[in-house]
This record gives sequence, structure tokens and C-alpha cells, in this order.
Amino acid sequence: MHSLVSLQLCHYRLPPDFLSRTHLQGTKICRENLPGVVTASPRMTISTNSNMEERCSLSSLAPLEAILFDIDGTLCDSDPLHYFAFREMLQEVGFNGGVPITEEFFIENISGRHNEDICHILFPDWDIKKGLKFMDDKEAMFRKLASEQLKPVNGLGKLCKWIKDHGLKRAAVTNAPRPNAELMISILGLSDFFEVLVIGSECEKAKPYPDPYLKALQALKASPNHTFVFEDSVSGIKAGVAAGMPVVGITTRNPEDLLSKAGATFLIKDFEDPKLWTALEELEREAIGATVTA
Repeated sequence: MHSLVSLQLCHYRLPPDFLSRTHLQGTKICRENLPGVVTASPRMTISTNSNMEERCSLSSLAPLEAILFDIDGTLCDSDPLHYFAFREMLQEVGFNGGVPITEEFFIENISGRHNEDICHILFPDWDIKKGLKFMDDKEAMFRKLASEQLKPVNGLGKLCKWIKDHGLKRAAVTNAPRPNAELMISILGLSDFFEVLVIGSECEKAKPYPDPYLKALQALKASPNHTFVFEDSVSGIKAGVAAGMPVVGITTRNPEDLLSKAGATFLIKDFEDPKLWTALEELEREAIGATVTA
């Protein structure tokens, strides 16, 4: 198979308004698990039940030791870039008869998953080596797009300062390939911020298994009883919960109901969300109270 990336990087660039035109957040999900004819479904915003009170508390973690972060969709809004790269390159190989995949298909079958799992879903009849070569080319296209257009999630700088000011341990834990992860962290100016970077494919099992988060806890010498996680995907939330930690879900792109069902402690829009800062302030008060009592 020819290197697709060499064909595409020279003439594919994310349209200037692509990020604003995507509807990855709050879309109706197609429940198709295998490739087939994928047609666009009506757009539908998923709203939170206003009668359901959400308890936004992390106080049981006091004193807080560490915070763990996913990267894609958590530190940066990268899903539109991944979606664009997959859409264009799958069209090149004639996937789904050349009909572009929908955003719903991307969320259901691709977002947050490990590359080898994505190969099995997209190309069940392909040799795994051929599938992984496709994924390598797609990741190269993503890195080209990211180097030009990747931006942090709102409030990330403010949160990182708060973490450093409080002397907390921190790690990035991702299913992304190492070159992607290191590039994104560098673009965001966080190369010196994270003490540990854990890559899912370098663990025995990637997310949604807990192994990457357990490895991060071990590397930081931190307790799951005093650590929480920021995640934006179903697989990531399941991994953090399975590792024994509360997970704050970020609704950058994935539907709120799926994140809640995966086990998120509470959901935030971004790192500026008042719910997050109320929870952190409450956690601080609990820690001070415990110190005074002791």
C-alpha cells in the first residue's frame, strides 16, 4: 500500500471554519459497531436532566496528592483534527464505498480507542500490519494538522498554575501514540509541567483497562485515594474509575449522557467551569480542616 500521508499532506488542510462547523458535541449517536453504509442522522443536542442534582465534590480526596490528565480532548480539543484526518484518509481507501464517515460514526467507533482496536473495527478483513500502516499514516496527517491548529482547552493555563502552586504531582495518561502525545504536550507548552507521561500501548493493556492509570500512580508514588483524573472519553473514564479514582469528565466533544454512564463523578465544560473551582475550593477547605484537627 502506498503511503497515504505522502499523498495527502501536500494538499489537505483543515478548512478555517471546520472546528466551528463540527457537531461532535451533543450529537445523536449511531449504534453501528461495524462499517457499513453510514448516513447522517438528524442533529440532536443532549441536555442534562434539570431535575437531577449533580453533586460536584472531590472533598473525600483531601489531602490531594496528584492529578492525572488524558491528552486528546482533555488538554486540547483535538477530536475535530482526528475526525478530519480519518474522514479524508478512509475516503482515499474506499471505506464505506467512498462515502465519508459521519461524526456520529467517529464518536461511536473511533474516539478514545487504542489504534489496534480501531483497526479491528474499521478493517476486520485486513491484515493487522496493513491496518497499522494506515493508522501510522493517519497519525502523521494528524500531527501535521496539530502543529498548525492545536489549541488548549479553555482555562488550562489557570488550572496548571493552581496545580503547581499547590505542589501537586501530575501525569499525562493517553492512548495516543508517543509521537502524538509528545507533540501535543510540547505545542501546549507543558513539556516541563508533567512529571510522567504514560502511553497506553506501552502498558499491558490500554484504556479502557486501568493499567495506564495504575502505572501513572505507581510512577508518581501517589495513592488513588488522594488522586483524581480529567478525561473526555468513555474509554478513559472507565479506565480511571477501574483504577479506583474519581474522574471529572470534560464535555469538549463527547455526549454528556455517555460520559455520565461511564462513571464520571461530575461533568465540566472546560477548566473555567465554576463547578470545577467550587470543588477544588471545597477540597482545599477539607484539607485545611483536617490539618487543624490533627
